[in-house]
Parts: sequence; C-alpha cells; structure tokens
Amino acid sequence: MVTKEVTILNETGLHARPAQLFVQKAGEFQSEIKIKKEDGSAADAKSILGLMSLGLTKGTKITIEASGDDAEQAAAALVRLVEEKFGES
Repeated sequence: MVTKEVTILNETGLHARPAQLFVQKAGEFQSEIKIKKEDGSAADAKSILGLMSLGLTKGTKITIEASGDDAEQAAAALVRLVEEKFGES
C-alpha cells in the first residue's frame, strides 16, 4: 500500500469540477484508491458522490491510499493533480 498526504489548495475546495477530474484520474489506474480525512471519514477515489460527501475545503489535509500494481503511479498522479489546484488558478 502506498500512502501520500496532501492539502487541498484551491480556493473553492473539491467542488464538482475538481471532483470529476479527480475521479477521472483515479479511474485511469487499476489500483484500489481511498481518500481519508483527518477526522477518519473516507471515500472511494473513483466515486464522485463519495468524494463530494467528504466536504473537502481549502486547507483540508487528505491521505491518498492506493493498493495494487500501479499504486505508486496512482498516488503520485493524484497528489500532482491536487498540488496543481486541479488546473484552477
């Protein structure tokens, strides 16, 4: 299992468009990927409803957990997406 921590940086948090981008990117990998908040709540990274239910706002720290053959690549790609603010300025 690969675990990476990252902070949501974009002003509007993980609203519908970034959540869709996150789910699409996660779907490119075969690994099982979970997103966990500091409060212990978690969601499947390939489920837009699950991600939206976490209420990820700016400054929220999340942990990306990936398990599978491409776990390292999956976690790195998702961290990069978050760090690049989902393409928002």
